[in-house]
Amino acid sequence: LFVLLESIVFPVTYLNISKDLALQRLLVEWDVGKSAHDAELAMSFEIQVHRTDETVWTEFHNITLDKSGKPLHWIWNSDLPLECMSHSVRIRSKAESSKIWSQWSVWETVLGLDTSNNSRPRIFPNEKVVEEGSDISLCCIGRKGQIIKEFFLDPAVHVFSHTNSQVGLLTVKNVAHLKRPHITVYCQESCSEKQCYDYAVFFVGKPPDTPNDFSCQTQDMRIVTCTWSQGGDTYLYGRNSPKYTLSEEISQKTVPCAVSCSEQCSCSWDIGQQRICNITVTVENPLGKKTATDVFDLTHRIYPTAPFHLAEDCRDTEVTLYWQHRNKGIELFCQTELVQPDGKVKLHNVSGTHLHSGSITLGGLQPYSEYTARVRCGAAKHFWRWSEWSEARTFRTNEATPSGKLDIWREITPVLGGRTVTLFWKQAPSFRANGGNISYEVTWEKVKDGSKPESISFSSVYNSTRISIDNHSYRISIKAKNNVNYSLPSVLIIPRATETLFCSFLGTEELKEEQVNGTDDGIFISWEPRHTYDSYIIDWCNFPMLQPCDLQWKIFGPNTSSALINSAAFVPGVRYNFHIYGSVANRASLLEKKTGYLRELPPLLDPIVEKVELTFNTVTVSWDSYPTNESQSGFVRGYHVYVSPIQEDCSLKGSKKHVLPDGSVLCKYTIKNPEEKRYTVKHLLSNTKYKLVVKAYTGGGETPAVNFIYVDTPFNSNVLYLLVLLVIVPSLVAAMCGWKMKWVKECCCPVIPSPNKSKVLSFKEFKISSEEVLKTSDCIPDMLAVDNKAEAQKL
Repeated sequence: LFVLLESIVFPVTYLNISKDLALQRLLVEWDVGKSAHDAELAMSFEIQVHRTDETVWTEFHNITLDKSGKPLHWIWNSDLPLECMSHSVRIRSKAESSKIWSQWSVWETVLGLDTSNNSRPRIFPNEKVVEEGSDISLCCIGRKGQIIKEFFLDPAVHVFSHTNSQVGLLTVKNVAHLKRPHITVYCQESCSEKQCYDYAVFFVGKPPDTPNDFSCQTQDMRIVTCTWSQGGDTYLYGRNSPKYTLSEEISQKTVPCAVSCSEQCSCSWDIGQQRICNITVTVENPLGKKTATDVFDLTHRIYPTAPFHLAEDCRDTEVTLYWQHRNKGIELFCQTELVQPDGKVKLHNVSGTHLHSGSITLGGLQPYSEYTARVRCGAAKHFWRWSEWSEARTFRTNEATPSGKLDIWREITPVLGGRTVTLFWKQAPSFRANGGNISYEVTWEKVKDGSKPESISFSSVYNSTRISIDNHSYRISIKAKNNVNYSLPSVLIIPRATETLFCSFLGTEELKEEQVNGTDDGIFISWEPRHTYDSYIIDWCNFPMLQPCDLQWKIFGPNTSSALINSAAFVPGVRYNFHIYGSVANRASLLEKKTGYLRELPPLLDPIVEKVELTFNTVTVSWDSYPTNESQSGFVRGYHVYVSPIQEDCSLKGSKKHVLPDGSVLCKYTIKNPEEKRYTVKHLLSNTKYKLVVKAYTGGGETPAVNFIYVDTPFNSNVLYLLVLLVIVPSLVAAMCGWKMKWVKECCCPVIPSPNKSKVLSFKEFKISSEEVLKTSDCIPDMLAVDNKAEAQKL
């Protein structure tokens, strides 16, 4: 029987559709008859939705029938407003296990406005809130017989559009908020009258965020205040803005409060006698709603009111603070915040009371110093959170005797019949005035003869004075005074003038200055430690070229042998002189002298060449008056002499090449002794024009080589003499020889006579054959040589 029932076709016996215009959906209701319900069959339904000339949706719906006989329901969400055009629905059915479908039901239609007689074009939806990032479809229904000419959005966005004469369609994908409160849609028929036009406004926004940090509290166990943060901007305003409502779940009542939002949202109401609460806040706008819940015991959510009427009772090193509060019957735990003179903050806790006031005593304060205090409180039992701070109270502690000693120093200048001592003082880091109306008292007296001390007072605007003393040893003390008392004295011993002379005789005052180097952070000073001193003092002038020079000093402990001296007044190119003293029993002795620059700079001025001496192959320059003292912007380390011929580069022997920025080459000679003020450049060419310049250099370098001196080497006379000897004299001799050639020839090259023709050999007494022979006895020869033995035999 079951198999037979499943093979039977149960057609749709009832079909009805309706539309929900607000939600743009079709509500479909149908039935297949009582016999199918009684059999409790598993049925399949095919549902089709038709719009204008096409089927736009097909869906299969499976359901198991029951004996209740109730009609079946199906909902279809339209992508277009249902007003845009007519929609039709039809259904067919079959048993789920069968392959045989019933006949389709008759189309059931709900009409759109495209079938009505409109008086003007109409846009649907005509006003709507759209979620950012979603898609939206719109239509414009024209009047019968009219054609939609234009259908567009402002501001313009990319849309998918379709217009078929009377109905125009627009589809916008991923709608964005374009920094405008709304988007406007315009529709225009092909005519130009007023009734041919329509527009609609759309708002793009976001659903509200869930209320963050939602919590509730009370100050008096009667009024409850709930607070929360709003979350991000929804871009919806006016009647579309988020709306907040609060409800209490235990009492099932809506909370009667008005929500106000600025930086934070809050809502307050009278809770009555209720102590356990379950509060829900709901935020809603047209795009959605969110909720947050807080469940609490009211006795655990006490948020006290801020203390008030804060007052103080001051002493020199402590203060007692008093305050009042309004939380009756609630035991409080309070906290004070004390802002110290250096800006640091200290917190002090104090247990509370059920009364209307509280107090605390704070010690360890500095005399005559300004403090700021404030108080807050919380419930001692079931602490929830601190109250707001009370109003801040500023007070000053009472005066006390100055603590610590002044930091003092001196400068001694010998004068006729004695000395002038310039005294300096300043407040050391360990010194505290502890009061107002500060003044200083300077006292000096001889160390040995017990004479009456002399003293003088100064107001707080002074930090130095000058006194005159004789050549005896003096004890000088300086004290600070306020309205309460004097500080402990700071003491200096000025030795006798004979002691100073003795030290000078030993060479102490004639110490050689040692050069020191500057760094990015200051000038580094080191000294040889001596075990006989209990402290070391370094003094210097911040402005060495001015008078007064702003003398500064620093004191160091006995185990220190170096220091980095820095000052905001230090600038590059200025020489600073430092004196290092050792002090024992308030007596200071000069130990070492240092001099240096924060950073050396090139010399400001070139040496002025005062004398130039020339030979045909050398030039000697002198610059005797060039200074090398503290007027220079660096320690003069030596000099460079640059030389070059005018028309060509230089390559003189013993020099180094120096290339100028313009590419020309100079010969460079280096003099490493700054006291040498004379230099001779050798190996020059005679009768040649040269340019030269002398530059001083420091640890900071030198300025560019400009402002040349031009010199001409003289002609070399030795070359002329050589020319006379080698050319002119031989020429004269040759000319004379040509003029007296016969005489020269007879003088220098005579014709050698033949012995046979010599008259000397014409003797009658001795003849060999026909040749006359000279008798050897008639002359005394120096030497006689026989060249040929045969000839000798013949003779």
